[in-house]
Amino acid sequence: MSANLTYVIVVGVLVAAGVTLLLERSLTRVLMGVILLGNGANLLLLTGGRAGGAPIVGTTDPEQMSDPLPQAMILTAIVITLGMTAFLLALAYRSWHLNGHDEVQDDVEDRRIMDLAIRDEGPGTADIEGGTGDGDDDESASDARPVANVVEAGRAG
Repeated sequence: MSANLTYVIVVGVLVAAGVTLLLERSLTRVLMGVILLGNGANLLLLTGGRAGGAPIVGTTDPEQMSDPLPQAMILTAIVITLGMTAFLLALAYRSWHLNGHDEVQDDVEDRRIMDLAIRDEGPGTADIEGGTGDGDDDESASDARPVANVVEAGRAG
């Protein structure tokens, strides 16, 4: 069985657009990405099945029957996508209600861990970040804030 080239291209476009939207900070765009990715997965599963008669024993010759597994998997994927959509809609609504926008902010604890990791990397990584690599770390050259400022900024809100 060969897949229709149009289906393959549409699946690729849907998955690529879905992944691109999933990487955004806005929950509305993440929601659209989940929906596009789910539709791309459904179409991919649809191309995996072969056309044929109804898969009921006694009504169709076994060689002529279609495969019912892709249809069952598509129904399962639809339910999962619906659940994710409802969850993301609830998150976006709650974020809009509390903050007036649906942008996902940086987590204070994640920023603190990232600052600690940058501090622990040592002088050998300065040439990777654009430094001279001579071991002189210039704190003003990096945009890393001190950990105390990050923690205090998180307690203010």
